[in-house]
Amino acid sequence: MQPNSNRARDKAYVVHQHTNLAIYDRDGGTLITGGDGVYVTDEDGKRYLEAMAGMWSASLGFSEHRLAEVAYRQMKALPYYHTFYARGHLPSVDLAETLLAIAPRQPGAEPLTKVMFHCSGSESNDTAIKLIWYYHNAIGKPNKKRIIGRHRGYHGCTIATASVSGNPTMHQDFDLPLPGFLHADNPHYYRFHEEGESEEAFSQRMADNLERLILDNDPGTIAAFFAEPVQGGGGAITPPARYFELIQPILKKYDILFLVDEVICGFGRTGSLWGCQTYDLRPDLVTCGKALSASYQPISALMLTQKIFDAMMAESEKLGSFAHGYTHSAHPVACAVALETLNIYESDGTVEHVRRVAPVFLDGLRSLLDHPMMGDVRGVGLFAGVELMADGGKRIPFPPALKVGQQVQDECQALGLIVRCIGDRIALTPPLIITADEVAELVRLFRQGLDNVWARIRDDQRVAAV
Repeated sequence: MQPNSNRARDKAYVVHQHTNLAIYDRDGGTLITGGDGVYVTDEDGKRYLEAMAGMWSASLGFSEHRLAEVAYRQMKALPYYHTFYARGHLPSVDLAETLLAIAPRQPGAEPLTKVMFHCSGSESNDTAIKLIWYYHNAIGKPNKKRIIGRHRGYHGCTIATASVSGNPTMHQDFDLPLPGFLHADNPHYYRFHEEGESEEAFSQRMADNLERLILDNDPGTIAAFFAEPVQGGGGAITPPARYFELIQPILKKYDILFLVDEVICGFGRTGSLWGCQTYDLRPDLVTCGKALSASYQPISALMLTQKIFDAMMAESEKLGSFAHGYTHSAHPVACAVALETLNIYESDGTVEHVRRVAPVFLDGLRSLLDHPMMGDVRGVGLFAGVELMADGGKRIPFPPALKVGQQVQDECQALGLIVRCIGDRIALTPPLIITADEVAELVRLFRQGLDNVWARIRDDQRVAAV
């Protein structure tokens, strides 16, 4: 690394997120300088197929000029305003109206009628926790404050959202989780099913365990249950058969609000506009972000039912104000870009495109199951997870010291493919605009990455011992 190079400057000044800081301080990293469709380019001119859409989020790829043009026009018209003190602006009104018109609503579910905008999924989920507490105070149930998340679930990195998330690495030495946050089982069928246990039987066990958790902690204290339709940060974990069908009646039985975190799944990722539609979910609150603006601007949303808003309205009248908000929430440029993103999804038939290309994507990955490093491939739409195993049939993992997932991620990047390792799980969520030919390239590069790592480790005594 050359002194005063861009990489050296980056290493000298920037604190990187979810990164081993000591290794980064020693080795530096990669600086991306451009994008074109599903590809990004680093400062050395090397091109990568971005099979993670950045952070699961660049749904329209990295060169959608229609969004840039809308941002420019809005910058000239009104570059900033807020929604405090009964003031607002038209981009937030237009976006709210459009978003609620397409909001998830399954038969028999109470409609989502109000929306609050924020800058990230973390902010929207954090606000949801505050509103859930506020709501229960407003309706005279002040003891209902505990929030249930799931092991390996991910809902953000604030103090509260990291607490409801079930990722131990986000808790260690941050003194988290906070009191009042509980965690139900991780519904990862491949990893945790018992010998001979069907998916439906596994789901029933998950539901029984959730009800036991509720009863053991007093249903009168449980306020809400948070879930992603597909667990993203946990390793692209799709729900087993009948899982949510069995979970939702338990929440109703004990008067527990259901928040569905659509931050990754929303806007076509699962092959439906919403994960709620894919898995027949009936939430009280929904958060979304990432693909809301294709990540061209930082914006997220929290949608809620009229029942919750009515309680908020009554409580704010009693107190004199609803005392919550952020400076950049509902930023007019972000709202304008998000509205154009939704228009593009409709005009370009993005969800229909996902449905067409998803079988090519998932079948391509499943064609790798004959590889000696492969244990499982799971997925829906353009959302897939690969489980790396020393013995896939017996579900025997690789020795942790080998860091096989990291090796595969690094090897793929060297080949020009960006994937994400989550332990020894590999997540793949390309931009929703990916073509069948680009999927074929993705699968080819991924297989080559597996082959290269296998050539290095197959004779390792720790692998041979398995």
